[in-house]
Amino acid sequence: MASLSSKVKQYCADNGVASVDFTKDVMLQDDSNGQGPYIKTWNVSGVAQPTDAQLNAVDSAADLEERQNAVRSTRRNAYGDLGSQLDMQYHDNVDGTTTWKDHVASVKTANPIPTE
Repeated sequence: MASLSSKVKQYCADNGVASVDFTKDVMLQDDSNGQGPYIKTWNVSGVAQPTDAQLNAVDSAADLEERQNAVRSTRRNAYGDLGSQLDMQYHDNVDGTTTWKDHVASVKTANPIPTE
């Protein structure tokens, strides 16, 4: 199940809103009463505040986006810093090796981005 913020982003994207500012456009709140987070303030121009049913309808797509973002984050960490990658590319060029390409391929293979 996707987080409320992910469902809100997906709902907005499905309604033509490219980005959501959670400090201005939408304010979420959790009163720690066991009810979970809810939309406290809705200021998205041209789009009505979603109902629970509308948010539930985008849950699957929002969950997929969350899982894809988790894999992207894992890949970023596994690739290593830019300096190390540039060093690999330099040595590949000088030594005629494919260390960097092999490294990138292994990271992608070990961390496939989900499609469903």
